[in-house]
Formats: sequence, structure tokens, C-alpha cells
Amino acid sequence: MNLTRRQFTAMTAAAAAVALANRSNPRPAPGAVFDDLTSMTLTEAAASIRSGAVTSVQLTEACLARVETYSSKLDAFITVARESALAAARQLDAEQKAGKLRGPLHGIPLAIKDNIDTAQLRTTGGSALFEDRVPTEDAPVVARLKAAGAIVLGKTNLQEFAMGGGETSYWGPARNPWALDHNTGGSSSGSGAAIAAFMAYGALGTDTGGSVRMPSSYCGIVGIKATYGLVPIRGIIPLVVSLDHCGPMTRTVADTALMLGVMAGYDKLDITSVEHPKEDYVSQLGQSVKGFRLGMPAGYFDDLDPEVAKTTGDAIAFLGTLAAGVKDCSLPSVTSMGSLGTLGETLAWHEEYFKNSPGKYMLPERRRLETTMAAGAKATDYIRAKWELETLRRTIDDSFNDFDLVVMPTQRILPPLLDELVKRAHDPKPMDPRVTSNTAPFDIFGLPAVSIPCGFSKSGLPIGLMIAGPHFSEGKVLALAQAYERATQWHTRKPPLTPATPKPAVVTG
Repeated sequence: MNLTRRQFTAMTAAAAAVALANRSNPRPAPGAVFDDLTSMTLTEAAASIRSGAVTSVQLTEACLARVETYSSKLDAFITVARESALAAARQLDAEQKAGKLRGPLHGIPLAIKDNIDTAQLRTTGGSALFEDRVPTEDAPVVARLKAAGAIVLGKTNLQEFAMGGGETSYWGPARNPWALDHNTGGSSSGSGAAIAAFMAYGALGTDTGGSVRMPSSYCGIVGIKATYGLVPIRGIIPLVVSLDHCGPMTRTVADTALMLGVMAGYDKLDITSVEHPKEDYVSQLGQSVKGFRLGMPAGYFDDLDPEVAKTTGDAIAFLGTLAAGVKDCSLPSVTSMGSLGTLGETLAWHEEYFKNSPGKYMLPERRRLETTMAAGAKATDYIRAKWELETLRRTIDDSFNDFDLVVMPTQRILPPLLDELVKRAHDPKPMDPRVTSNTAPFDIFGLPAVSIPCGFSKSGLPIGLMIAGPHFSEGKVLALAQAYERATQWHTRKPPLTPATPKPAVVTG
């Protein structure tokens, strides 16, 4: 049974009293306690390096050990930069001993989605087309992380060229650490799996229709896409430049805030970049959320899986007790914006590559591009869509008149089986038009949105809650997420993953 928004609202109201009663006694999280270095959060690991309690080499070796143990089961990484990561760790340890710290990420191993350029380390986009492509320069967002002391542990798997939900990659689909026969969400599939499986302290993902927040929801981690243009996307293989974002994925809200603070900032050579005063997102986590007015937007609670409805309903009711309550609200429709990427910007970047080497694309992506080219996209249609997009982004903040932030399920369904997604991706018939994700409108709006874990299904699959706000409200969005995280234990739960966990076969098409 799928629930309507009316049924969801009624259920949420009923859950509010229970949430308030449980406020001082949050539900304990099951799962074993980690006793190795990878159990630390990014924030804890950074503090340990600053104090001299651990070394960067120790952290890097610990992460590499988990990668060696689990990456073949999860297919989370395309390239592991073992030697360069250890060399960087030794250099950073030497600097730390000399009293020099590069920044807040000094000595921290991170994973980078493999559509983001890394100097002297191949960047493939998950495609045979770029199997041997090695950039000469870092994307600005990677350069900023390195300047703050981060170490690139390796490049994570993704849906080919970020064109889908994580089920299609030249290197095979990444697996969900909570259930290896289920989807991680995409397109930042490997980044989601790597963080959930404690292979790195943080990762980068990209988000055009939800590709940071979907895997964050399905993998039980935290992921944010900031206001459009706040984080530079230059040096990232584009999908739809007008919608593309880059964001951090971590295990806690504080870790996400720390990474975002390093990543954000103006880039003159990035045509999407916007100038905005530097903000300290970590310090903003401590602000009071008691006065925040929360809204549940119409249309985002329809056709929910019952377990998603129950879990997110409880979470939203509880958030209402932390803040100034929750009420129904509405946001503008975005249904007419769907052709912007498919008929314009995606083809603009891929056209020459596809004409010259169509056989190097995976079948689902090849069909998509063939369909787009056959449709004969008109420049006038694209321009009209761009005009509509710019008008919407200039006016969207007007919707936040009598509420400050919106809350909703990140995904309307539970993580599906990989076999089902692969079969659907290879089926030439039109796909089911039902909406299963709430993420894409916020790429169109260009608004900040974070996904945080808020519970699990009866079968042990993660469920995510999304919090979003008007332009440049990252501080408020993260503060509310932090308040919920501190009052619950979902972020501490560990996937039931061991070296003996079998890796089920997945259909290839």
C-alpha cells in the first residue's frame, strides 16, 4: 500500500506525541562498536591528528586495509591510489611534527567520485571511453581539499557519466553495504558505499538530480548539495551544467559541515560560480533551532512506501518538537523543466565523443544519447527552458514566507534490488513514470538540501530524511540536521558486513 500526503499528515500528527515522549530517551542503535581507527568520524580523526594521538599514515593504512578487504565485495572504487596516498600521508606527518598544519583536513583520507578530475590519477567517468584518461590538473574542489590537508585515497565508482541511479558502470555496479544485492543509489554510488563501509572518512559526490542525496539515503549516511554555484564544478565531467552540483558525503553532520566549509567559495573561471561571503558552517551547527518553522511541501509525500512513511513521519514529528512545529506548505511545480538536460546540455558535451565512439558507452547511456540525438533538440526550446529556470531560481525564496525550512523523505521507496534496476535499464520500453525520489526539484531550484539517516526498514535497509531551505541557508539546514542527529542514534549503526559476507551475482542486462 502506498500512502497519500493526507494519510501521511494524519500519521505524522499522531506520532508527534510519541516523539515528544521519547525526546529525552532516544532509541538505541543496534550494531557492533568499531574498535579500529576507521570508527572515528572525520572530525574526531582530524582532532586526533592535531593532538598527535594518531598519524596520517595510521589513518591511511587503516582505510586502505578496509578497502582491500571490502572493495571487491562492494565495487566501491575504480582506482585505489595506495602509493600516492601513503606518500602524501608521510609528508603530512612530517609537517605535523614540524608544527605545520595545512588546514582542518590535515592528514585525512578522502575518496573522490571518478567524474572529478585528479592530477596524475585517472578519471574515467565510469566509462570505457575514458578508461585511460589521466588529468594533468585537479578540479578546484579537489585542490581545495588538498590545500586543507586532505589525502586522495582513490576514485569511487559511479553510474556511467552520472546518467542514472548507480546500476550501470563499466566496472560493474557498486553494492549497498547494508545488503549487497540492493542498489546504493546514484550516481555517486561508490562514494555512498565507501563511506557506509568505513573505507574513508569522507567522499565527494556530484548531484544533478539527487546523486549525492540518493546514495546518502540508501546507504545510511549524510550528504549535502549546497546552493547552486556555491561549490565550484569546474574540472568535473558535466551532466547538465545548469543543474550540476558537487557535495560532501560523510557519516555525521559535523563532518559534512567541515568539508563543505573547505569546498565552498568563488571560482572566477567557473561559469556557474557565485560570489558569497565565506561562512563557518561548523560554528553554525550550534545555533538554536527552536524558532525554525518547518514545512511539509505538497506533492512530496505521495505514493510513499509504508515503511518510508512511518519512519520519516516519526522523524518529522520529532523534528517538530525540536523546532517551532511543522505544517503543510507548497513549493512551485517543476514538471516543465525536465527537458533542459536531456535535450540540451548533456548532448552538448557528449555529442562529439558519441559520434566518434558510440560503442564505448554502456547500452542504457547509448540508447539515451541516441534518443536525444534523434529527437532533434531545438536551441529555441533550450533557451526557453533556461529562461524559465532562471526566473524560478530568482523567485523560489519567496515561497519561504511562513516557514523557514522544508522536511520530507529523501526517497519515496526503499533501496531496490540491483537486478530489478539493471533489467529496467536495459529494457527498451518506457520506464515507469511514477516519482520515487524527492531530490530533483532542489537541483532545479538551486537550493541547499541535506539527506540524513532517520531509521531502517524491517529488513535493515536505511531510510533518509531530507531538509532543505532557501538560497544560502546551509547553516540552518545543517543545524537542524545536527539537532536531529544528536537526539538519535541512527548515524552510529553499522552495516552487517564481514569478510565472509557473500557477494551475490547481478544480471548484466
